[in-house]
Amino acid sequence: MPEKQTLRRARKDKAEGKATSTQAGEFVREEIDHIREGKHGARSAKQAIAIGLSKARRAGVNLPPPAKGRTSERVRKSAARELKSVRAGAHHKTSAARSKAMLKALKREPRAAGSHLALERQALSSSRKRGPAARHKAAEKAVETKGPAGLHRAAVKAAATRSRAHH
Repeated sequence: MPEKQTLRRARKDKAEGKATSTQAGEFVREEIDHIREGKHGARSAKQAIAIGLSKARRAGVNLPPPAKGRTSERVRKSAARELKSVRAGAHHKTSAARSKAMLKALKREPRAAGSHLALERQALSSSRKRGPAARHKAAEKAVETKGPAGLHRAAVKAAATRSRAHH
């Protein structure tokens, strides 16, 4: 069950007319925080994100299932099922045994999935898949929203990255 604060933030995003992915982002953030706090682990940053998105769908965020070919058929069906049950209002409680087993399994997983490095790698591989045009568009949007101080920080960071790459 998501925390009250997460639900509140997601509802606020919805009220402000923000995208469903932004609303779902609150649940992903919660999941990453759980891993960092040591509540449980995850095999990868990707798994942590998937858990967050699943929680978002169950909490009523109208997040469409991934497109065909993006993930396995099993994942797509599961996402579609979650969305359908929420829309139908058929909310049933997960059995205590399953809930306990899932948490026990996640507790055995490493905590590195919540690290800055793991999330950075995930973001980078994800943006590479989307192609140069999408990256360019994201960079342009960042320029619009960052402000002068943010742009300066980004430029310094980029220069440091370049100098590291050349050595």
